[in-house]
Amino acid sequence: MSRPTLSEFKKKALSKPEVKKEYDSLSPAYALRKKLIALRQIAGFTQEQIAEVLHTNKSNISRLENVNSVNSPKLSTIEQYANAVGYDIEIKFVRRSTHN
Repeated sequence: MSRPTLSEFKKKALSKPEVKKEYDSLSPAYALRKKLIALRQIAGFTQEQIAEVLHTNKSNISRLENVNSVNSPKLSTIEQYANAVGYDIEIKFVRRSTHN
């Protein structure tokens, strides 16, 4: 018997309401951190360089970009980071769909 693929495993796990709720709550933070990394790389900065621009330590940038971090960065930190790599931020609120 073959092992399930990652997508099969994810589909099965997300069929459980408690897992889906937790996954959905973590998804925006994960997406934000992945976006920060992508923007930094597009701008051609290393973590060390962005730390220098922001007058902080590389370890703080590493922690900010860490997709497994449990800490939430302040909005002002995200704004400074975005400005340093040549972007403005835009916050968008989306109404939740109701699932019964």
